[in-house]
Amino acid sequence: MPAKPQILSVKTVAQSRLFRIEQVDLRFSNGVEAAYERLHGAADGAVLVVPLREDGHVLLVREYAVGVERYELGLPKGRIEPGEDVLTTANRELMEELGYAARRLTPLAALTVAPGYFGHVTHVILAEDLHPQRRDGDEPEPIEVVPWRMDALADLLLREDFSEARSIAALFMVRERMANEYE
Repeated sequence: MPAKPQILSVKTVAQSRLFRIEQVDLRFSNGVEAAYERLHGAADGAVLVVPLREDGHVLLVREYAVGVERYELGLPKGRIEPGEDVLTTANRELMEELGYAARRLTPLAALTVAPGYFGHVTHVILAEDLHPQRRDGDEPEPIEVVPWRMDALADLLLREDFSEARSIAALFMVRERMANEYE
């Protein structure tokens, strides 16, 4: 594998409340120089939580997704606040979006989406031993909670309103983990 390219310069070309776009000038090990752009999200990343009930149902949320301009089913998720650890964020998001907290939180993976230009990490957390506990959040409208049987994952994948790759990957990770526990 060749050596990593040398970063010659980094400059911000645009910034919003949520994102920063940077131009990164690189020199590769063969001497070629190139300019790349990258998008930065929340500094500490985000969590995506798989709330799994003892009866084998996962709790999905239906909320408006402005990027695709429709209501989408997915897993609870949110930005890691400055000074907050991943598991605290996961439990906070559960309480805000579902009205539940988890007694057992297990980190499963850290995922990237389009790492060629998007510098953002999402931490996938399995939440088990759920109990009712609500906390006010920043959602603009009530979020619908939709229980879904993990053994009906194939049917979920056929739905038009379930398309987020991170949620799909997280559910497959949990399904694989569940299968390995029963072997």
